[in-house]
Amino acid sequence: MAAARISRSASTFSRGLIAGLVAVALAACASGGGLYGAIPGDNRPHSGVDRARAMPIQGIDVARYQENVDFPKARAAGIHFVFMKATEGKDYIDPDFQRNWIRARDAGMPRGAYHFMTWCSLASEQAAWFVRNVPADPSALPPVLDLEWNNHSSCKTKPNRADALEKIRLMLEVMERHTGKLPIIYTDMNFHRDILEGEYFPNAFWLRSTAAEPHERYKNRPWTFWQYSQTGVVPGVRGEVDRNVFYGNSNDWLMFLSTGCDPRAIAALQASGRCQFAK
Repeated sequence: MAAARISRSASTFSRGLIAGLVAVALAACASGGGLYGAIPGDNRPHSGVDRARAMPIQGIDVARYQENVDFPKARAAGIHFVFMKATEGKDYIDPDFQRNWIRARDAGMPRGAYHFMTWCSLASEQAAWFVRNVPADPSALPPVLDLEWNNHSSCKTKPNRADALEKIRLMLEVMERHTGKLPIIYTDMNFHRDILEGEYFPNAFWLRSTAAEPHERYKNRPWTFWQYSQTGVVPGVRGEVDRNVFYGNSNDWLMFLSTGCDPRAIAALQASGRCQFAK
């Protein structure tokens, strides 16, 4: 009888252990951890971007969806920079932009503004809207032109390559003239393939790639910033947030902050009067 009780107890323990392990596995999957489990800083980690998590200069990008960002808390947690949505098209401004702009500055966090390009209004109108709403702050990071197809908006227009490139170059020219800094181009794989692939730009690139390293998705397009997750978790930020990384080390980052240019391109760009050291 004692042996039987021990056997039954062992069997019960085994079933309980198995049930517990299954529950843990299911919880990990439900939270997005999958087989990797929970990785600090990302709700749904992908092994293809593991290298990004270990790189030293980490950043985020935010819009109204993140609401009240606590920039001092994010900075204390190791976030080195933030890009924030400012304008879209010819008449939209992110309702949190002005607040984010001031709060990030007051927290001592390098910040830059981005404009989301739409294809149903003139580039000249969008450029004027950006100039009207984004301060020309010498202490800010270079502005960003966000180039994607407008798949989630009422605008379904897709210009041809030549027309899109003409609009893009006009926008970049006005943004640079307004801020005094060479704008950064943000893009995703689809837009890069359809419009930007094979085109030369002096601008730094910020590439989205959440399941592989950028060189695997963009045919070795040089990148300065890499958006590696849209399910990031950062102290001071409500909910999930895009996580990004700068390509280089701390010295490279300081050079970028001083010049507004990718350090690898400074020698070539200074001849055009760009990339001057901040005074």
